[in-house]
Amino acid sequence: MILNHLDIDKIRKQFPVLDQQVYGKPLVYFDNAATTQKPLCVIERERDYYLHENCNIHRGVHYLSQMATEAYENARKTVAQFINARQPQEIVFTRGTTESLNLLATSLGQLLVGEGDKVVVSAMEHHSNMVPWQQMLFRSKGELLVIRMDKNGVLDLNHYEELLKQKPKIVSIAHISNTLGTVNPIKEMIAMAHKYDIPVIIDGAQSMAHQVIDVQDLDCDFYVFSGHKMYAPMGIGGLYGKMEWLEKMPPYQFGGEMVDKVSFEKTTFNKVPFKFEAGTPNVGAALGLETAVKFIQSFDRQEVEAYEDELLRYATEQLSGIEGMRFIGQAPKRNGLISFVIDGIHPYDLGTIIDKMGVAVRTGHHCAEPVMTFFGIPGTVRASFAMYNTKEEIDVFVKAVERAANMLR
Repeated sequence: MILNHLDIDKIRKQFPVLDQQVYGKPLVYFDNAATTQKPLCVIERERDYYLHENCNIHRGVHYLSQMATEAYENARKTVAQFINARQPQEIVFTRGTTESLNLLATSLGQLLVGEGDKVVVSAMEHHSNMVPWQQMLFRSKGELLVIRMDKNGVLDLNHYEELLKQKPKIVSIAHISNTLGTVNPIKEMIAMAHKYDIPVIIDGAQSMAHQVIDVQDLDCDFYVFSGHKMYAPMGIGGLYGKMEWLEKMPPYQFGGEMVDKVSFEKTTFNKVPFKFEAGTPNVGAALGLETAVKFIQSFDRQEVEAYEDELLRYATEQLSGIEGMRFIGQAPKRNGLISFVIDGIHPYDLGTIIDKMGVAVRTGHHCAEPVMTFFGIPGTVRASFAMYNTKEEIDVFVKAVERAANMLR
């Protein structure tokens, strides 16, 4: 059922973890970019699997195996529909964004990248979308090209065009920066790369919970994501790939399920997507992911996005009045989070005191050390929002920041 108006109190009741105290104060959870909390429906679906359906899939003819297999493949269909993939087989279940990107760096890298070849990433990437490419290029004696950004955290598309003219084999970029909140113009960037026949990978870790994703409209070649950042269990996520690419790519891991015929002389491999799903999958978490998708779909997505944008705007306005406040990342189009420093105060010190006031934020380099180096800082304080957060929580947070800053000056 689509709700015409968001009832935040009703939404919060579905997340019992929010109804607790830390250090004697009501919990304010602003670490959603690291992981979102899980609604009861997701927790109960995973629990129900282990109570009633627990079995290995695809390999058994008995009732439980058949039931678990059907549920798992239905989850694949649900995820495919959620992002408008052409067919369910274009969804490969992985442990999350990091494994998906490592799969691509290994498999697509083996297919396309040789000595002297290039891969393009951006200056704002999470380590998971930089280190796998870097290490693959070390082995293949290739080169990593980096799209420049400005001090607002906006990518330089003219520089991107110049890099594309060098004929890189792959482009891999974040949809939304996990450090700056920048929403990159990925549809335009995909089209620019396709003019040179270059496949594009989109890191969607920070966008799946906040924006409507249509992979056919974007025309991306690959889109990767993590369930735990979109109200689903940890240890589950996925890789969308156009079928023509998935069929050409070699396997990433070897073992059970991904094989077709095996002998000591030769092994042939299963069809897509099973070719990339070696070993026993996390079936319960996949069913939790499906339930999380249905939970997200139960709301008007435009209302949710507008509400989260309003939280971001309100938090930015309220924090702006704090002495020494400096926002890191001020792109015109941002989503989901605020990163900041206060002059003369280390982010870790600020975050530690804020925590004692009951507010959970992330501090540090957020697995994006090159971004911190670019801005000349050791890290930031990052507050990130979800549909269950409120302006009242932001007020508590702002007062905590003010008090902590005064204590540390």
